[in-house]
Amino acid sequence: MTQDSGGLFSDYQFWMGKLSVWGQASTLETQQDTCRHLPLFQEFLRQMYEALKVMDSSTVIERFPTIGQLLAKTCWNPFILAYDESQKILIWCLRCLINKEPQNSGELKLNSWTRGLLSHILSAFRLNIKEVGLFTQSLGYAPVDYYPSLLKNMVLSLLSELRENHLNGFNTQRRKKISLSKSAIVRLWLRHLPSLEKAMLHLFEKLTSSERNFLRGIECLMKDSLLPEAACHPAIFRIVDEMFRYALLETDGAPEVLATIQVFTWCFVEALEKENKQLKFALKTYFPYASPSLIMVLLQYPKDIPQGLWHQPLKHISEMLREIVEDQTHRSYGGPFESWFLFVHFGGWADIAAEQLLMSEGEPPEALLWLLAFSYSPHDGSQKRAQTMVEVKSVLGRLMKLLRRPTLSAKELQTAVGESQDSDLRPPVCRQLIRCLLLNFLLWAPGGYAVAWEVITLMAQTDEVTHEIIGFLDQTLYRWDRLCMEAPTSRKLARELLTELHAKVSSTDPLNV
Repeated sequence: MTQDSGGLFSDYQFWMGKLSVWGQASTLETQQDTCRHLPLFQEFLRQMYEALKVMDSSTVIERFPTIGQLLAKTCWNPFILAYDESQKILIWCLRCLINKEPQNSGELKLNSWTRGLLSHILSAFRLNIKEVGLFTQSLGYAPVDYYPSLLKNMVLSLLSELRENHLNGFNTQRRKKISLSKSAIVRLWLRHLPSLEKAMLHLFEKLTSSERNFLRGIECLMKDSLLPEAACHPAIFRIVDEMFRYALLETDGAPEVLATIQVFTWCFVEALEKENKQLKFALKTYFPYASPSLIMVLLQYPKDIPQGLWHQPLKHISEMLREIVEDQTHRSYGGPFESWFLFVHFGGWADIAAEQLLMSEGEPPEALLWLLAFSYSPHDGSQKRAQTMVEVKSVLGRLMKLLRRPTLSAKELQTAVGESQDSDLRPPVCRQLIRCLLLNFLLWAPGGYAVAWEVITLMAQTDEVTHEIIGFLDQTLYRWDRLCMEAPTSRKLARELLTELHAKVSSTDPLNV
């Protein structure tokens, strides 16, 4: 939108008056008025920039002698500066005030003053001591400011970069050139929510463009993002966790999101242990709506527990979750979704439960059956979940009879898991759970190696199931690596199957033809 100078001058006077009123921003009415007018004010700033960019700094001051006051009032209004769009336009406008070759002390003073405002924008808005105290007291960390030299380097770097651009928008590839230390990034995220949200969105963009279901790649991207380390601060953890929650809800529990949350939690726990040999913050600070005793059990690292005793924490986890989910007296810990969302963070326990069901002798433990049924379908009621458990128990019993046989046939396994025309009557979640058990069977049964590819070919009739199997194999290998599992034959088979399936997917992908 363009506007003649007369109209712009009229708007200029109007917004100067508004900014003077907003500067008091101490009443609810004032704050509401600021937010209500913000889109129009941002459009005015854009028009102002269009006018300023064609003038030199001396002409700017001559035409708009109070421009400094207008920009300063804008920069120091937290309700305006909280929006990234406002910050971006303000930087454009402030750049127009800088004289590249100052000729006198007045121009030098203006340059210095402008850089000060840019410093303020980059460090977001500074809270006063009272506000900082109130905010940080409950979180347990002390208020800190950026190092002056760091800010100076940031500002000078940004100004140098802005001079090279045409100031009609930011070139994002050139803008990453400004690098900060880890501690500075964490401080920035603690003070400026939009920058943390952008970091999360940037991570999601990278994850969606990376190889599907490749957990090692997800781990590298996760660690490079610094989010797991920064999440050692409960304030950052809670925000990151909420964004994961929304991603999970928006994608209806997509496997990729589930895997990402699990990898994030692995990395977060590692960073927490590295930073806090003795926990600096209570676990309840990170998971305020969860049972503290349940969190303590989930946090146990399976690697530190003898493999023969894994059934004990699994049983304990199942019993506590079941009591919270099915007992009405524990609603203070949220409904089934909240309990499931917590369990998703430590989803490796569900994978171990599936393996343990095949390793157990005699009757399959009901606690493990319930845990597996709950992890695959948390919204089912107790009656529907009980039906799933009966179905899975029946399939498991038939598989157990075949487990030690040296030779197997694909037809036998199809019959054992009920792969017939009637199997389509099973709920999708039940079919997925049974596929999980069958895949575990193929990896662990002595006769599984010879028939594995034939069985998987029969299973993978759709792209959805194919990607599900790829995800299972990749996640299994990733978990075994983290737990240092000694299973050379099973590892070899899982890697071979994963390679074959990747090749199959690539050959059928129209983008690769």
